[in-house]
Amino acid sequence: MKDLSYLFLFLALIAEILGTVGGFGSSVFFVPIANFYFDFESVLGLTAIFHLSSNLSKIVLFKKGLDMRLLINIGIPSILFVIIGGLLTKVFNNWYLKLFLGVFLVFLALLFLIKKELIINPVRRNAIIGGGLSGFSAGLLGTGGAIRGLTMAAFNLEKNVFIATSAFIDFLIDFSRTFVYYFNGFIHKHDLIYVPFLLVIGLVGTAIGKKILNFIPQDKFKNISLSLILIIGIITLTNLLLNI
Repeated sequence: MKDLSYLFLFLALIAEILGTVGGFGSSVFFVPIANFYFDFESVLGLTAIFHLSSNLSKIVLFKKGLDMRLLINIGIPSILFVIIGGLLTKVFNNWYLKLFLGVFLVFLALLFLIKKELIINPVRRNAIIGGGLSGFSAGLLGTGGAIRGLTMAAFNLEKNVFIATSAFIDFLIDFSRTFVYYFNGFIHKHDLIYVPFLLVIGLVGTAIGKKILNFIPQDKFKNISLSLILIIGIITLTNLLLNI
């Protein structure tokens, strides 16, 4: 136990709570945090395993809100592109990809927060494009929930529907990429000491996040999600600049 970082585990719990409240999963916070403690390959492997527990918890707690139409339109392209992204992890320069992701998230979150009348038309084509981009980003960078969150925010979903549908999609993504990362050699034996703790954190953090959501009015939910996405983008860019 002496090799464990308890601060990291505490931060993982905070990431899970915020990911539940925001509706797009913990990886958008967990990945930047884990990057301070592990190499990039270990981050990808641990994120996939952690997210499986996290999303199973959300599926159980929010299952009544599932939107099957969005699950199909966003979920299927997400699964296809997470596999492609996962296979390409050894090809691209991760620094430039993270830079693009950070700028993309900051720009779009600010745009939708400032231009509240601006919307993405909630049509099937946009759902498929958003699903493909979020899946590709999840496979390549370890996190795609913020992109999916931006896509789903356009549909102005009730918060329980938003979280349940996002969790189902995320579970399918994580299940797919876990196999890809395993065959890529990203799940390291020395990191497995964290797995039991992260599985428990996934359950506890989701339950706490659900309790907090009961006090958040529906009309505030979209702004909270976009604000958290903005913070994620800033954290991503800050992390990159600190590691130049």
